[in-house]
Amino acid sequence: MTDEKTGVGLWLGLLSLVAVVVPTVVGWRTGAWYLTAIPVGFLFGFLLQKGDLCGSSAMSEVLLFRDARKLAGLWVAIAVSMVGFAAIERLGWVVLKPKPLLWASWIVGGAIFGAGTVLAGGCISGCLYKAGAGNLNSMAALAGMPLGIAMVEHGALSRTHLWLKSHVVKAADGGPVTLSSLTGLPYWLLALVLAGATLAVALWLRRTGTRPAAGEPVLGRLMRRSWPPWQAGIAIGVLAVAAFLSAVASGRSYPLGVTHGVLHAYELASETVKVETGRPAAVPASPPATAAPAPVAPSRKVSAWLILVVVAMVPGSWVAARLSGQAKLLPKPPEQTVTAFFGGILVGVGAGFATGCVVGNILSGWALMSVGMILFGGATLLANWAVTRVYLVGVGGSRS
Repeated sequence: MTDEKTGVGLWLGLLSLVAVVVPTVVGWRTGAWYLTAIPVGFLFGFLLQKGDLCGSSAMSEVLLFRDARKLAGLWVAIAVSMVGFAAIERLGWVVLKPKPLLWASWIVGGAIFGAGTVLAGGCISGCLYKAGAGNLNSMAALAGMPLGIAMVEHGALSRTHLWLKSHVVKAADGGPVTLSSLTGLPYWLLALVLAGATLAVALWLRRTGTRPAAGEPVLGRLMRRSWPPWQAGIAIGVLAVAAFLSAVASGRSYPLGVTHGVLHAYELASETVKVETGRPAAVPASPPATAAPAPVAPSRKVSAWLILVVVAMVPGSWVAARLSGQAKLLPKPPEQTVTAFFGGILVGVGAGFATGCVVGNILSGWALMSVGMILFGGATLLANWAVTRVYLVGVGGSRS
């Protein structure tokens, strides 16, 4: 049995190495940097599964189990991201572009998003990694999410979306409201202060944990066991910095996000979609003939980088779950699956109004110190707790 597990671990390790190294090398050699989204997504799914860091579950478990460790793990990821973003910004590798304070969009979107995550059994990134491990409810929720986002972006709720976005508060210099604009302190200094405070609290709260089994290799423990949320948080924070560099090299100006990647993957079936790779378009050697150009239907732009991130998250999560013996397609009561689907639509609507989810608006948005994203996080948390109290605590158990 041990030999069988070792064999499985070896070929899964080889698969992971290929998924990380090959796209990176090809992107570097060809300039197709959007391909680096594959290792970013693969590792993101792997780390989320290892730490079981679903934003919705992290919030709900504070009420359900009086356990804030996952919420703390998410904050660790944010704090590490802040320091990393400050470093690469000071080096001139990226330009920080925090989201503006669209207070109506963030409050309404956050409230709908937070409520939907409880019914769906996870946020967008949470459902992506749980689906990779075989969670049927998460798969159903993922089917509903792009429908909800599309309703806001292009459908019946698009006018409401535009109206909500018209309510904006700007900083004194006309830019977005951030912790830096409110305090007058530079971003890098605030990042160091917040990260230092986080480290100090962590050391103060440190307790002696269970020691690993004697003789068990460190790599074996990392691959076969779940990780404490704070460890996964550190790894995700480091990955978020690499993801930011990958995104910028691919023509994006914002760090890690998944909401529009889910929508764009859904929209690939449309004939009017134009895939943006971040590479300059080829210029024809000679101008075309004098014939009048044929009318072209308006195309909707989708990001190859975002699509590859969300697609790669699923196999990354599966590898992590398979190594831990957690990759199982488990049956769920039909009523839960149906609820998860409609919960997924609500998650999509909320994420559409808020132009992001836990990853784009909290992990990346808080790391950029956007006050609007802090407002979104507060609205999401309160709505999640309210629905958790009614739907989960009220019926006597968790369904995620």
